[in-house]
Amino acid sequence: MRRGLAFAFPLVVLLAACSSEPEPQGAASDAAPIGAEGMTEPALPEPTASATDLADTTSIPPMLRGRWGLVKLDCTGDPAAAKGLMTVGAKDLEFYESMAELGEIESIAENAVTGAFAFEGEGQTWDLDVTLRSPDGGATLVRTDKGADAAPEPLTYTKCP
Repeated sequence: MRRGLAFAFPLVVLLAACSSEPEPQGAASDAAPIGAEGMTEPALPEPTASATDLADTTSIPPMLRGRWGLVKLDCTGDPAAAKGLMTVGAKDLEFYESMAELGEIESIAENAVTGAFAFEGEGQTWDLDVTLRSPDGGATLVRTDKGADAAPEPLTYTKCP
């Protein structure tokens, strides 16, 4: 008797699966095909901002502008000692003893920009490709430099009050 029930249970499950109604042709699905095998994955939402969505694609995005400090005292301490303070304008960066002018923009989004910057300070000039991005809606800013005189690691700044 047990053997008969053990054999009957899988048949009932199999029949139940076969008796479900098929999905109508052309029905919308929340999944997008990802290959010839017919496997699917959830559809991704559209990006919220692109270069064409920004009002100005020739300047640093407004979310990234303002005063940013590497440490708290850069924002609140003696301005003469704020060596980690960076002020981001529409087309420039200002530091303790140098500044940089934005040249050609490589990529831009609401919360990030990558472009060529011409630096000058203490009687010297140099060029760097710089990426500025805010991963958290404007509370912090990560600066990544590329070029011969680039910082070895990204620098993370906090927005000054």
